[in-house]
Amino acid sequence: MNLLLLEKTDFIGDDRVRISGRRFEHIKTVLKGETGSLLSCGLINKKMGKGCITSFGFDSLEMQVTLDMDPPEPLPLTLVLALPRPKMLKRILEGVTSLGVKEIYLMNSWRVEKSFWQSPVLEMDNLEKYFRLGLEQGRDTMVPKIYLKRYFSKFAKEELPIIGQDSLCITAHPKTSNLCPNSINKKTTLVIGPEGGFIEFEVTTLEEAGFETFSIGERILKVETATTYLISRLFT
Repeated sequence: MNLLLLEKTDFIGDDRVRISGRRFEHIKTVLKGETGSLLSCGLINKKMGKGCITSFGFDSLEMQVTLDMDPPEPLPLTLVLALPRPKMLKRILEGVTSLGVKEIYLMNSWRVEKSFWQSPVLEMDNLEKYFRLGLEQGRDTMVPKIYLKRYFSKFAKEELPIIGQDSLCITAHPKTSNLCPNSINKKTTLVIGPEGGFIEFEVTTLEEAGFETFSIGERILKVETATTYLISRLFT
């Protein structure tokens, strides 16, 4: 935990908070916090700053906080993912949140198993949990927005052209010799397929929607590795 993420319900005064549960245990056992310790903290979707521990109890602690800093700038990236398997999705969401991605679309494709859409991972409470872990890691407070799109053709033909408007539109696909650009640092919409990649119909549909197809070279990576690699390559 590089940032103590606060909620409005934590406040017991204008500048005082009470922390319990998972965050309290982490501060106590991992960070070895004690009275007088200073911690980086931030109010969810608001400003960041510092907190000073004023007292420790059996199952909670109190802090005085000063929140006077803006969170880091988000990446100018919209990430579109063919829905990965649930365990992988957890890691991806935490990872991309820590990197500053603020807009995520999960979409269907031919190689996405139908059972993935019934996973409890997609329940909003669980998605928010993974986002918060990513924010704590990346020292950020702004929660990403996420959208679930069950119908590939409708989404790719009707919504993606609007989503990608005025941005560099990229489809990551292993079966092309076009190498993904690097260090572009500009507004980008990045589409990443499932394990095994998109089928040709899907690639063609995405191209017709204005998305140019690129690969990352000869190596074929797992989706979670490819996602991190592509973001790092585009925004070095």
